[in-house]
Amino acid sequence: MTWTPPRRALAACLALAVGFTAGCTADERRTPAPDPAPAPASLRLVSFPSCAEALADLRRAAKAHVGPFGFQGGADPVGADGSGPARTAAGAASTAYGGEPAYSATNTHEPGVDEPDLVKTDGRRIVTVSGTVLRVVDAARRVETGRLELRAAAASTVARPDADLLLHGDRALVLLRDWLPMRPGADGGRISPAGAPSGPRVVLVDLAGATPRLLAEYRIDGSLVDARQVGGTARVVVRSAPRIAFPYGEGSDASRVAANRRIIDRAGEADWLPRYTTTAGGRTTSGRVGCDRLSRPPDHSGTSLVTVLSFDLARTTLGDGDPVTVVADADTVYGTGRSLYLADDGRWRRLGWGTGPRGDGPPARTALYAFDTAGPGRPRFVAAGSVPGWLINQYALSEWDGHLRVAVTTDEPWAGDTGSAAPTSESAVHTLTRRGARLAPVGTVGGLGKGERVFAVRFAGPVGYVVTFRQVDPLYTVDLRDPARPRVTGELKITGYSAYLHPAGDGRLIGIGQEASAEGQVQGTQVSLFDVSNLDRPARLARHHVRGGYSQAESDPHAFLYWPAERLLVVPVTSFDRTTGGKGDGGALVLRATDAGFTEVGTVRHPSPGTGGPTLIRRSLVVGDVLWTVSDAGLRAVRLGTLGQLSWLPA
Repeated sequence: MTWTPPRRALAACLALAVGFTAGCTADERRTPAPDPAPAPASLRLVSFPSCAEALADLRRAAKAHVGPFGFQGGADPVGADGSGPARTAAGAASTAYGGEPAYSATNTHEPGVDEPDLVKTDGRRIVTVSGTVLRVVDAARRVETGRLELRAAAASTVARPDADLLLHGDRALVLLRDWLPMRPGADGGRISPAGAPSGPRVVLVDLAGATPRLLAEYRIDGSLVDARQVGGTARVVVRSAPRIAFPYGEGSDASRVAANRRIIDRAGEADWLPRYTTTAGGRTTSGRVGCDRLSRPPDHSGTSLVTVLSFDLARTTLGDGDPVTVVADADTVYGTGRSLYLADDGRWRRLGWGTGPRGDGPPARTALYAFDTAGPGRPRFVAAGSVPGWLINQYALSEWDGHLRVAVTTDEPWAGDTGSAAPTSESAVHTLTRRGARLAPVGTVGGLGKGERVFAVRFAGPVGYVVTFRQVDPLYTVDLRDPARPRVTGELKITGYSAYLHPAGDGRLIGIGQEASAEGQVQGTQVSLFDVSNLDRPARLARHHVRGGYSQAESDPHAFLYWPAERLLVVPVTSFDRTTGGKGDGGALVLRATDAGFTEVGTVRHPSPGTGGPTLIRRSLVVGDVLWTVSDAGLRAVRLGTLGQLSWLPA
């Protein structure tokens, strides 16, 4: 019986629907020699010697990838910025500083590397962004102290763009995924939106005064992939496509392809390179990423460019973003205190027109690009490589002790879903290291979850945890102390699966996912507590099941909160009673993890939006002895230990 996905937001559906595979779990494991494929050795970035040669190379590649209706797969069309970051992270609590109470930070992947989210706190104030409205709340007095409307001046901007923010001292950097519509040029082959870039906005806000104040704004062509912040430096990753329109015409496919190639031949470098505008002090300047900032791998489609921008949050302006651009794609961003990795598994290109149920292109392979971000200035490309297979999210990547660990699923994500063919997928963990400008393979352990796909990964120092699933959930423990010989040491088979894993200290691991029947039919939110102190024998100590439930933390770990001081975990859960046709229930479930298992503390709820359904709580955070929960309806403050009501601040 095929696994049936739970109800969830559209973005989560798109992310998860890419890869449901079928079959059973195999016990066979192997530790082969490092990947012998030649791709890692040949994958490296080189700069273009001139703009003319850059343009010629882009045209050549693009003409080879254009079809009768335009580019097939590749980057989002310019102005179609609807996806936003994958938002996959896990985090840490902050200790008190400067006399402020202890507070929880955003749940992030790596300590010291912040990730954009819809709420931030520094222990004194809570800053939220919803749509185009930024709010500031005094955490001690539990009152709103200011708000700022960030809507763009253009009336054509989308009504409610998705937004996230980063915080540094008295500065907030807001990332808005709104855009301006594009219109075809007079020649039918160019797009000319009045010379303005069409893509995400980056807004710098001053929080020092009585009310928040806009300092600067930056807009660039493309769509926002993700961002990372270390100290006062934010790295923002944007993906863009050529600004070339391919009008529909009559005739055969061959004649339309020929016409589209002629359009590409007429396109200039300005149609590929991202444009940007920056505004500060009432003055707007425009520019375009230069050819000297452009690099390419040996093989590319010419249909996608990924740009890394750098912003100093201590300044009062954003400047030009000091851009670095690669003729490639990027689906996943992973950052450490000194490195930034961009990963492209090409899944969307393989899902393009002309691709059958199992795909008719080459096997999935993930390209990896590493940048040195140790300094505050422009990132420096240092190495590239690739591994066979595709990634579930950023947690499939981890840098430790000079090595990059990568967990992948091989075979196409959709293989076997239609029941027309037996699934051939399996998962593996690869280790790589820098050798010159290469990310060179060091070791591999494969054979995990044959006929299944990866649902969750977490690396913790020299250990890795991998969850695969189709009908049952094997949790694998992987010993990575010897990068040349990684090995699976233990396996735990249980029903259901974990979609997010969170280390909880003392040999404990928390999993958030779905319970499932023996046939793989999901049955509602499941919180599991695992004992991984013995890697050879992982065990589940306890579980908490919400029948018919779904938690946003399954697809967005920013929604997960673990407060070690009280051993409390908070996850938003929405449930529907399908047997009675009920309207559903929702709130933030609060559990205490003890050595004996879970104790339910209670559920925090927000007022109903008036539609008859539950209010979806999106985030939770701790400041001192107060638990705050955040929804589009407002913020609620309760006592941390008892959940006693303190304040309600409507939006």
